[in-house]
Amino acid sequence: MKFVAVVSAALIASASAFAPSATSERASTALNMDRRAAMAGIAAAAGAAAMPGMALADGAVSAATIQRAKFQYGSRIAALKDAVSKGDFGAVAAEKNAFILYNSGAFPGTKNKDKKAAAIQGTNAIFAAIRSKDAGALKTAYAAYTKTVELSDYAAISADQGQGYSSDYDYRVKTSQAAIWVR
Repeated sequence: MKFVAVVSAALIASASAFAPSATSERASTALNMDRRAAMAGIAAAAGAAAMPGMALADGAVSAATIQRAKFQYGSRIAALKDAVSKGDFGAVAAEKNAFILYNSGAFPGTKNKDKKAAAIQGTNAIFAAIRSKDAGALKTAYAAYTKTVELSDYAAISADQGQGYSSDYDYRVKTSQAAIWVR
């Protein structure tokens, strides 16, 4: 019987602890807002937390990416030397993207603005010669472009001349410059 009395007293005490107070005065909060405003604030905070962070990448411009662009697209442009000398407009026109990607990859950012403008002007002269079907103008424009951008010949190298790459992740793998020295 004592046990039933103790349990009943504990239940009554817990019920009275969580019962609303008898006073009708509403407690004020420091924020002094209604439920709708509070829920809107919580939803806004949750939405901001769920949003991904703003991307602050710089485009990954480094000496290595510039060198990679110069090699990948410059070797395609240098390979057009024979096509230009023969007056093969189709072969040069087929590599239009190589010119565009070379100009944007080899001269990135605002520091290279003048060089990039000169390269684009040279590219435009090449494709103007293609549109007019003028082989002499194509040769002149191609020579001027390669001089302006200081294009290397990207000739094939042999293992006797040196090592062209050092791992399978190098951009020169499976190209004419992919010579590796093996004992």
